[in-house]
Amino acid sequence: MIAACAAAVAAAPASAVAAARTPRPLVALLSAPSQTTAGAPPAVSVRISERPAGTVYLQALLTDSASGARVLAAVPAHVRTGAVVRIAWPAGALLPAGSYMLTVFARDTSGHGVLRPARYPGRAMIMVTAPVKSAPEAEAAQAGAPTVAQTVADGAVFPVAGPHNFGGPENRFGAPRGNHIHQGQDILTAEGTPDVAPFPGTITWTSYQAEGAGWYAVEHTNIGLDLMFAHCEAGSLAVSAEEKVLAGQKLCLAGQTGDATTPHLHFEMWVGGWQSPTGHPIDPLPYLLAWEAAAA
Repeated sequence: MIAACAAAVAAAPASAVAAARTPRPLVALLSAPSQTTAGAPPAVSVRISERPAGTVYLQALLTDSASGARVLAAVPAHVRTGAVVRIAWPAGALLPAGSYMLTVFARDTSGHGVLRPARYPGRAMIMVTAPVKSAPEAEAAQAGAPTVAQTVADGAVFPVAGPHNFGGPENRFGAPRGNHIHQGQDILTAEGTPDVAPFPGTITWTSYQAEGAGWYAVEHTNIGLDLMFAHCEAGSLAVSAEEKVLAGQKLCLAGQTGDATTPHLHFEMWVGGWQSPTGHPIDPLPYLLAWEAAAA
């Protein structure tokens, strides 16, 4: 009995080695943009290697990076191994703004699926942003607000001091929220990342809203805009009402207090006064993209 068990244990590694040596497709090249604008799907090039197979069945999917839901599937095709091929997306397909995971699949004529070693996993993250309006368009759409270029010239500081992304369509200004619309732009980041003032100004309000903004602060800036920073980490507010702040000064730490399911900064921009009868919110994303680019 002992001898039989020993023989079985000795045979197992050999079997595993033999299985590992079975030829399988490998994604040897995956070229895709890390960021693009909404509209036509991104240009993606792939090279699949496998010997002795001459062709493989190729497929690619774009899934929502947060939910994993399938968003867009490429047109499947049989392609030559060793050749760089371009992924074919369905004719007329449009990709909305959001954060997506691109995954390449391949299967050879023996039915073996693609290998995914760390160096060639066959996956890539793609951030799709809304097109930035030109200055005249932005002025027409957001009357009364300084232009994007003016805020950059005024030295605007990006309000999240750390790695971040802009989420998907549900995180955009104007997204439906039950009986109202989303009045700001969400900036997803790690818990505890500093939220900072983009411009010098005066803090006009700090408070807590259990079923909404959580811990938040409002700043009236020296350029006339009112800015709102929501979902701060509990106990992290570093400012109080009537306090003057400088550009880049820490206001709080990013959290998920209130009605939030993940750490982020909910960022609002208002013309004419925050929550004032004469005020109105504007889309922060064109400004945020420009401030982000200026800091790069």
